[in-house]
Amino acid sequence: MFMTSKQDTARRDRLIHSPAIRQADAELLSMALMNARNHSLQLYSQVEDKLDAHAMERAMQLDVSPPLWELGRLAWYQEYWIARNLQRGKGVDCDPTPVRLASQQANADRYWNPALSSVEQRWRMDLPDAAATRGFLLQSLEASLELLEKTDDQDRALYFFRLALMHEDQWFELLCRSAQAMGWAIDLPAPAALAQREPLLLPSTRWNMGWTEAGFALDNELPAHEIQLPEYEIDAQPVNWAQYVEFVDDGGYDRAELWQPEGWAWLEARIRAEGRRGPRHVEQIGVASGAVMLTRFGRATRMSGSQPVQHVSWWEADAWCRWAGRRLPGEVEWEAAAQLAARRGFVWGGVWEWTASTFRGYPGFAPGPDRDWTVPWLGRCKAVRGASFATRPRLRHQKFRACLLPERDDAFVGFRSCAA
Repeated sequence: MFMTSKQDTARRDRLIHSPAIRQADAELLSMALMNARNHSLQLYSQVEDKLDAHAMERAMQLDVSPPLWELGRLAWYQEYWIARNLQRGKGVDCDPTPVRLASQQANADRYWNPALSSVEQRWRMDLPDAAATRGFLLQSLEASLELLEKTDDQDRALYFFRLALMHEDQWFELLCRSAQAMGWAIDLPAPAALAQREPLLLPSTRWNMGWTEAGFALDNELPAHEIQLPEYEIDAQPVNWAQYVEFVDDGGYDRAELWQPEGWAWLEARIRAEGRRGPRHVEQIGVASGAVMLTRFGRATRMSGSQPVQHVSWWEADAWCRWAGRRLPGEVEWEAAAQLAARRGFVWGGVWEWTASTFRGYPGFAPGPDRDWTVPWLGRCKAVRGASFATRPRLRHQKFRACLLPERDDAFVGFRSCAA
């Protein structure tokens, strides 16, 4: 009996930390929501004492919102879509703009609705203090858990609880990105070094793109659809620092012919502003060793040549591929390789990876109730796939889609290449 209980506990723990939480019942989902909140509070505790006037001015320049505001937004988002939402039981069919119940926190919408404030305004807001914000976090979570206890295990009924969990897990990495941009020390492991492997050749196939399993799916993962995929060659792992250093050493940041016009304009602006001759946060490049010195959470850190490149814009990734006589993979190529070539050495998860694809809705796309999750980014961003060292395990799935504007280099993002 003891062994069975121990095995059940281990299985439960694996499920709440895995993408399988998308299919989990209400009991497991409640545990995952508590787990996410604990991690959020632990991360916030590492940065809450680093906020001063100098940090405020620097953060506004870097488009980084106050961590205290970000913490309150977690509570607001969960309460807005669950406890205050009388149509939560309708799931994806919920009207996104109905009248909602009042918040438990006075002025919650004015404080934390992101559509109502700029980054600068958030830094100058008279926000509730940390104790009051933690109280709001507790209230919103308790309300969610109480409602979850009364909710059946149908996907429709659990939709907003799963959405709130995914939102909080993504918030965790967003705060990590802010800490990196601001130079705040937090405790996270670096991406693992990877032995160099030969590129992989994948045969022609008809690939089922998008989310095909039961349970929760984001609007941008649907609907699933088939794509005819010709044979192609793709790197087994992301481009590493040693490979990227060769590009830098060969004048990659001085040769306009390697860059698309928009990318060259972006680079020239970075050169004027920062003297940029390499990826963001790179302080030193060792041409002979392939190693770099990267400022990582405020500390100069030596990155080995076999660790994946990170903090590159889409323009930099594209320029490297042009220099190497290769190209970025399309979304479908990345997704198919991540699943079909996993046992052949296709490695992902240390850094997010740029793709060649513009971020668009799949054929037949229908926006979910939270219109801001996907719609504002369609056609503007490049699709990003994979995960990074800062990504919560529940989000790590080959079909999960992220996106970034091509000039963004603050994310933990790198790339791999395909044969041209």
